[in-house]
Amino acid sequence: MAKFGKRKRSSQQKINTSSLPDIVFMLLFFFMVSTTMKEVTMMVKIQSPEASEVTKLEQKSLVSYIYVGKPLNAKKYGSEPRIQLNDSYATVDDIENYIIQERDNMKESDRPKMTVSIKADLDVQMGTITDIKQALRKAQALKISYSARKAVK
Repeated sequence: MAKFGKRKRSSQQKINTSSLPDIVFMLLFFFMVSTTMKEVTMMVKIQSPEASEVTKLEQKSLVSYIYVGKPLNAKKYGSEPRIQLNDSYATVDDIENYIIQERDNMKESDRPKMTVSIKADLDVQMGTITDIKQALRKAQALKISYSARKAVK
């Protein structure tokens, strides 16, 4: 005959999961608030030059960027420095229309505060930068900033 005995109670207690949805939503909200989205996909390689005097830009929402450097896909686009505006390659002639479009997207009160930041590679020739500056002059974008990294002593 089989023996019937009392079952021993398990020593493990169940975990209370009633507050788990609150924790999940709190973490989700934290990451949604603290994460920044990448606005531009880099298509050019940029190694910033060094500078001794570096200041940060105040309002980054008023800054439009022009990227200049060698293409990442050298087989398709060659090894000569290219200009990138937003997510596409451009020429110097396209810069004026780009600045006008960026200015139109801003509030009217912020338009005089608009700054154009040129992020150029260390090896880009100064003639390319001068051509970009001439195009910016035609577009009446006279506040220009050059991106650089702080020199290590």
